Amino acid sequence: MLELKNIVFNADNDGKNVGILRDISLTVEDNRFVVITGPNGGGKSTLAKVVAGIIKNNSGNIIFDGEDITEKNITDRARMGIGFAFQQPVRFKGMTVVDILRIAAGKSLSVSEACEYLSEVGLCAKDYIDREINASLSGGELKRIEIATVLARDVKLALFDEPEAGIDLWSFNNLIRIFENMRKDRSGRSIIVISHQERILNIADEIIVIADGKIVKQGSRDIILPEITGTENAVNACSRIQ
Repeated sequence: MLELKNIVFNADNDGKNVGILRDISLTVEDNRFVVITGPNGGGKSTLAKVVAGIIKNNSGNIIFDGEDITEKNITDRARMGIGFAFQQPVRFKGMTVVDILRIAAGKSLSVSEACEYLSEVGLCAKDYIDREINASLSGGELKRIEIATVLARDVKLALFDEPEAGIDLWSFNNLIRIFENMRKDRSGRSIIVISHQERILNIADEIIVIADGKIVKQGSRDIILPEITGTENAVNACSRIQ
C-alpha cells in the first residue's frame, strides 16, 4: 500500500518559489488500478516522480508497505518494488532487448523467459529479442519494451507517466490491451497511470483529478468519469426532459 501524507513540492521559477504540489494526501491500496488525470501543469507527473524518488518533495511523508521511504533514493525505492516508466522511454545504444530485460529482472533470464515478457506486451519475440534499443525502434515499440521491463521486475507498484504520449493509434490500441490484461492479472501489484485518455480512464478502479497542485476529485471510475467527461450532465438533462 502507498500512502502520501501532506506532500509539498516547490520549484524555482526565475527566482520565485512556485508551489507545484500543495499538501497532497492520498492512499493507494494494494491490487488497484488508479489513473491520475487533470489539466496540463497541474502537478500529475511531478507527483509520480516524487513517489518514484526521481525528485525530492519539500515536506510530507511517503509510506510504502508500512515503511516511511521519504528519505530513500530512487535506487532504494526500486529495490523495494517501485517501478517507473517515463513518457519518453530511454534508448540504449549497444544494448539489446534481452539485455535490458535481464537487467530489469535482476537475474540471468533465459531467452525463452525473456520472450514470454515480450509476448505479454504483444511483440513477436523472435523479431525483437536481439534488437538494439536505438533509433530503429518506434515510439510504440519502445513503450511496450519498457512495460515488459516493468513486468520482468515484478514490481509491487508500477507508475506510468502518460504512456500514450508520442505513439500512433495502432500502438495506442495495443497499449490499452496491455493495460487491460495488467488490470485483470495484477498478482497484488498496484498500478498508477498518469493520463488524459478516456480509454485509459475507463480501465481504472479509481480516478484522481489533480489541478493546481491539489486533489480536486477522487473516487471510483463510475462516479468520477461521468463528472469529468460531461456524461453526467447529459444523463441529468435527458432525465429532466423525460
